Order: sequence, then C-alpha cells, then structure tokens
Amino acid sequence: MNAPITPHRPIQALPDQLISQIAAGEVVERPSAVVKELLENALDSGATQITVRLEEGGVKRIAITDNGRGIAPEQLPLALARHATSKIASLSDLENVGTLGFRGEALASIASVAAVTLTSRTADAAHAWEIVGSHTGGVAPSSGAHGTTVDVLDLYFNTPARRKFLKSEQTEFGHCAEVVRRIALARPDVSFSLTHNGRTIDHWNVSEMARRSAHILGDGFAQARLALDETAGPLRLHGFAGLPTASKARADGQFFYVNGRFVRDKLLVHAVRAAYQDVLHGDRFPSYVLALDLDPALVDVNVHPSKIEVRFRDSRAVHQFVFHAVQRVLAQTSATAFGNVQAPQPAAGNGFGAQPAELAGGPGVWRREQTQTSFGPQFSATYSPSPFGPSARSLQNNEAGGVAQSSSNYGALFATDRPDALQPAEPYIASAAAMAQEEHPLGFALAQLHGIYILAQNAKGLVLVDMHAAHERILYEQLKTALQAQVSGQDMQVQALLIPITFYADAIEVSTANENQDTLKTLGFDIAALSPTTLAVRSVPTLLKNADAQTLARDVLRDVREYGGSRVLIERQNELLGTLACHTAVRANRILSVQEMNALLRQMEHTERADQCNHGRPTWVQVDIGALDKLFLRGQ
Repeated sequence: MNAPITPHRPIQALPDQLISQIAAGEVVERPSAVVKELLENALDSGATQITVRLEEGGVKRIAITDNGRGIAPEQLPLALARHATSKIASLSDLENVGTLGFRGEALASIASVAAVTLTSRTADAAHAWEIVGSHTGGVAPSSGAHGTTVDVLDLYFNTPARRKFLKSEQTEFGHCAEVVRRIALARPDVSFSLTHNGRTIDHWNVSEMARRSAHILGDGFAQARLALDETAGPLRLHGFAGLPTASKARADGQFFYVNGRFVRDKLLVHAVRAAYQDVLHGDRFPSYVLALDLDPALVDVNVHPSKIEVRFRDSRAVHQFVFHAVQRVLAQTSATAFGNVQAPQPAAGNGFGAQPAELAGGPGVWRREQTQTSFGPQFSATYSPSPFGPSARSLQNNEAGGVAQSSSNYGALFATDRPDALQPAEPYIASAAAMAQEEHPLGFALAQLHGIYILAQNAKGLVLVDMHAAHERILYEQLKTALQAQVSGQDMQVQALLIPITFYADAIEVSTANENQDTLKTLGFDIAALSPTTLAVRSVPTLLKNADAQTLARDVLRDVREYGGSRVLIERQNELLGTLACHTAVRANRILSVQEMNALLRQMEHTERADQCNHGRPTWVQVDIGALDKLFLRGQ
C-alpha cells in the first residue's frame, strides 16, 4: 500500500485556534484530564470546598465550583488566554514550582475544544462576573458566591474525530471519579463532593489523613496499614504503608504524592516495591498512600504536560530514603503490631533482638495444676525458666563461622536432646490471669493440628500458626542479621574470575559502566569496557560467584543507570538465605512439645516481619471469641 502524498504547501504560521487544539491533544486527553486540571486550579486558589458535577461521564458537562480567592473581572479574559498564569513569572519560578498548576495552558486548551463559561467572584466584589467562550469574549455581571465556577459543555464538539475515541459513559466517569479520589486523598483539609447525572456519588468532609484514606481506600486498608513519618535532611516521607496482608492482584491501591502532586514515577515505585520484597509474593501488589515532601528546587515537575512525571536532582538519595523508610516501617510487622502491647526493645549486644526474660535461659517449663470439673479435668499453667539451656543457638557463636557451613544448626530452636521433645503435646489451658500478666499477643500453645499448625489461645481467642512458615521467617531474619554483622565495616568480598566474561553491550550500557566505576566496585563488581560494543566482567561478589555473570552484570548496570545504585546484590543474597531458611525450618509432621511450641510463639513476637513467611504467605491468623461464638450460635 502506497503512502499518502502530502500536498506541498508553503511554511505558514498556524492560527491560534488550531494551536490551542493541538495543545489540547496533550493536555485534554479525555474528560478526566479536564477534571484534573480544574481541580488543581481550584486548590491553587486556596479553596476549602470543591464541588464536581458531571453529566454523561463528563462528555456532556463538567462543572467545578470552589470557594477560593476568585478572579478579578479584568483578568477573566487572561485566564482563558494561552500561556497566561499567575503561578510563575520567570525561569527561577519554574525551577521552584510550589503550585499544582503553572503552565498556563489548561483553560485555553479546554476552551478550544468545548464551550466554557468561567464565573468568578473575589472577596471584595459586590457580585460575580463571567466570560463565555474564549479570551476574546466579553465580561458580564453574573450571580454567584465567592470563588470560581468553570462550566465545560460538550467536550470535543468541534473535533468529532477526537470524540469518537472516547469510551463508554461509565468508563469515562470511572476515570473522572478516580481523579477526584486521588486529589481528595492528598488534601483531607478540603471537602469534596462528586455528583454524576444529578446523583451524589461521593462526599468527603474535612478530616485528617487517617480518616480520609480509610474512606477512600476502604476498611480493609484502614485495618491493615502502618503509619509512617520519617525525615532525612530536606526529605520527608509520611502516610500509610499497607500490610502485606492487604496486598492486591492489581496495582490500583498505590497512591504516591510529591509535594502534594499525584505522580507515577518508576523510581519511587521501584523503591517501595523493593522494600516489600521480603514480605510480598511476586504476583501481588502492595497498597499504600505515601507523600514525599522536599524542596521544590530538588524536583523537576516540568517533564510532561500531564504533570504526572517528575525528575529528582539526586535520584539515588531519594530512592534510598524511600526504600529504607518503608522497609523500616514494614519491619514492625511482628505479632506485637496487632495488639496493644508494644514490641520489646532489643537488648544491648544481642544481634538477633532480645528474647523475653523468661526465655533468656531457654524455652522454660510449664507447671500444671489439674482441677476436676463436671466436664473432666481442666488445667492451668504457670511458667518458669527452663534448665535445658538456650532455645536457639546464636549464629555468631557458631564454631563453623560461615553461613553455608553452619546451616545444620539453624534448626536448634527446637532442641531434640530431651526425652519429651518428640512426644505428643499434652493440651492445657492457660489461665486468663497468666495471659494478662505475660502480655503475649500470640498467647500460649494448646496443641498441634495435623502436624502442621499450632493452636494457641490468647486474650482475644484462638491463634493458628503455620509452624514451618513461622520458623522459616525467624531463621531468615536471623541469617540476614548475621550476614550483615559479618560484613559490617568490611569491604565487599570479591571473587575474581579466572577467565573474564565478555558480552556485547549497547552504547548506554558501556557508558553506564564507564561513568559508575566507583559504584560498581562498592557493589563488588569489576566491569570494564574492552571496546565501544564489548564489556568484560572480571569479578563479582563472592556470595554470587555461581550466578550467571552476564545476566547479573546487565541487571546491575540497568539498576545503576535508572536508580543510581543496585539492589540486585541484596536481592540475590536474600534469595540464597531464603532458600537456606526454607530447607532448615522445622518440617510438617514434626511433633513438638508444648515448650517448643511456646518457644516458637515467643520468637515470632520478637522477630521483624514475622507475620509473613519469605514467600509472602501469612504465618498466623487470629480467630476472635466473637467469631467462634457465631459458629456455635452462642447468644443468638
């Protein structure tokens, strides 16, 4: 098929209307883009109340009313003119943008593809004024309260080809509603109301972030989130990180804001995803509402007309700050995070975290008292330290010293040298007073179920624990801590390759290797350019000496280029440690004594990220007394 022949025409200046329509193709992609631009203008005006009214998914009508400062009548024509704005006046202003809007294109672009009426009243005006159509229209008196109303009718009425690309009414409304939710989530200090075809869909009163996020993301997120607020120099990250148990099959529960602006930034998404790696399965997506505040001079928001992409002056510092902040808050996901009891502080000099006082000498002994009742014998229990020695052997005191060589000792949490160690666990009931006194969120063991689960009771009801998954997480965290302690303060151990691995590389990979030699050496890699199209890998970290050097090098170079550093090394190390922990953890059908089961529960309570195994599955669940009562119709 022959290409169409373009008619020969002389170079000429395009008319203003056509220029605005071309610009509208970037700014006004669909009705939701109009909603976004108008909401940002309303917030920039200082509004505390905003009403959004839509008809036919926003195609027929979009009307947004705010109670902001308003626009003086003499400036109404300028508001609809191209490249006219009150937000910036110089290049210095552009490099320090502190408002959501700044381009001065939105209203002019919208007016070029729809019928626009702009009505506004300032605080000192006797009445409102309006302008219809474009900046060439006349300004006339009107009625209205303080603030501004932008009424957009018949979107794309004059560009029918563009209108044909729009989806169904319900789809377009869904996009508009999502934009309103994103912006409302960022500004809990502003009330929002959303109506569609005359019916109120959503309304949010002024509130705090905790309540606004619960309203928008639902009770499931509200009940499974961790508050975060960290500051480092000019950077502050605050908001809520959803627990891994609140993960979703799609990435539609992720909201990230930079200086109040919703963004989709691959650097920030990667940092958060890396922080969740240890607690989330690969095909699940975390939910979160996070806001990064920093000096506007450190971030460039003038990247794309949609203003949804940003660039950071120091991308590596931002990536590392976000990663470590989210990683630290997720480390709180131990059993103690769900109760009123605060997790004990680690004891000085104990690399694995403090054990409860009663476990310092070992798993302990339960002294049982039997009482005969009409239902048969009942038992109560009291605890005293065990004479059998420590419940878990410290990795740092292991005589073998190395991680791989000492793997056979990681199962020592469950000692097998006692006569009763492999005997069936005898059930007992701990008294409520004992539970209240000990304040253990996971309570006390009752029995094993099918050699897989531990049944325990706490003050809330019944606790079920997957003993293999729980033990796997405990060992994995111990291995990571031990490895970190082993290499702390030392240079990365490097394995030189007897024969360097060479491979074809494009110009970007070669330049990345040449420009980041110090970073690569810090990570344990020696990657050098042999020619403009060839790279050679001469050394790799010792822990990864058996990995595919070429694939590893490409991954590291990609991360260094995109994020200013690489987590490939840590990720590969953790994969190895996770495999080691999985193979070492206690297996199904292993009969545990009551003492051993309680030792596992106590370890879980004092292990970071103990709520999920290394593969992202939960390690324990709580069944409240109320839920048990419903099963047996008690009180009904």
